[in-house]
Amino acid sequence: MSIENTAPETVPAGAPADATGLADATEAAVRPRPGELQMAAPRRPKPPRHLADLTAGERREAVAALGEKPFRAKQLSVHYFDRLVADPAQMSDLPAASRDRLVGDLLPSLLSPVRVLECDGGATVKTVWKLFDGALVESVLMRYPQRATVCVSSQAGCGMNCPFCATGQAGLTRNMSTAEIVEQVVSAARGLAHGAPAGTADGVPDAGAFPGATTAATLGLGDESDESGEGDDEDGGTPAERALRRARVSNVVFMGMGEPLANYRAVVGAVRRLTDPRPDGLGMSARGVTVSTVGLVPAIERLAGEGLPVTLALSLHAPDDELRDELVPINTRFSVAAALDAAYGYFRATGRRVSIEYALIRDVNDHAWRADRLGTLLNQRGRGWVHVNPIPLNPTPGSRWTASDPRVQDEFVARLRAHGVPTTVRDTRGREIDGACGQLAATAG
Repeated sequence: MSIENTAPETVPAGAPADATGLADATEAAVRPRPGELQMAAPRRPKPPRHLADLTAGERREAVAALGEKPFRAKQLSVHYFDRLVADPAQMSDLPAASRDRLVGDLLPSLLSPVRVLECDGGATVKTVWKLFDGALVESVLMRYPQRATVCVSSQAGCGMNCPFCATGQAGLTRNMSTAEIVEQVVSAARGLAHGAPAGTADGVPDAGAFPGATTAATLGLGDESDESGEGDDEDGGTPAERALRRARVSNVVFMGMGEPLANYRAVVGAVRRLTDPRPDGLGMSARGVTVSTVGLVPAIERLAGEGLPVTLALSLHAPDDELRDELVPINTRFSVAAALDAAYGYFRATGRRVSIEYALIRDVNDHAWRADRLGTLLNQRGRGWVHVNPIPLNPTPGSRWTASDPRVQDEFVARLRAHGVPTTVRDTRGREIDGACGQLAATAG
């Protein structure tokens, strides 16, 4: 079945991987050889220009170029970022004679949902999106008692080739645009605000379906659960204010498909759109945004100077170069020491505590001595600058990699805490819906 012009299908947890018949729906990236890095994205046609690609000034220029008054740019921004509407018929303040042209030129459709899966009683919703050129990406909406987090993709595929990662094994198809990244968040925000049922174009559960308290667990998506004591006061305010927080996107983590810092310009542009005050952007706090990286040292150093106090999450996965060269091939260019030095420099520049992501893989990187070595390396650079998130591996189908024994995991955590390193194990959501990044798109595409 072709995915062209098809409605998204909501698939129950536990359905077979080919339940939607979407195999071979899009051109696959060339699978890299073991250890091979793809630092440059393949050249492909660019997605259409969108309001979210542009600064406020550029929007006014774009509207004027269409022969309209520049203030129409703000009206469009209000509809997209503030009112979260997609239907031109609801944009009644725009002249009927030019409404379709304005919307068609500056608010083109960028993402089409082709598959939606739910688990956790509808609190976790994963969507596969088809981009304008047929490339497939994923996003995940995770709802909690006091907040909602969206995990976004920044590339179609990934060039970092980590052997335990479904996305990395598929290779890099292309970079995403700023607007394609932002649209993943706006779509989730739109669904939360308007209570769109799962399986619609919004791809999110009904606002009344929230099942109550869940754990502060994510898909291993960084330090977004605010266990550090940083960020918004989630428990404060009136009942109405707390309800409003539940009905908006409060956190965004760049931990879906792709290496965010390998698509630097688009990712930083997306962060700015997310954090720009409404209606120029979504008005989110930068403290609610986490950007992950496997350790592209020059890009980390560049990000530290952007004036964006987002949380940096370093996907380390091994404290020694010998093993990390195998698990995270970029380590052959930027060593463990170089990556940790850059992460510490980011903390010094921004004051934002860094998250160290560490996928625990049975009999590979979960040894107690490696926990001791990691604790020593972190403390050599100072204390209070870092938080470690061991993550039980969510294995990909057919992979030889699997999660650590719980007793081994507990010992690993105990060793880190004995070094005085704040450590929180990430319980995983979404195992029954191919929760690790890239798994669902791999079966859909």
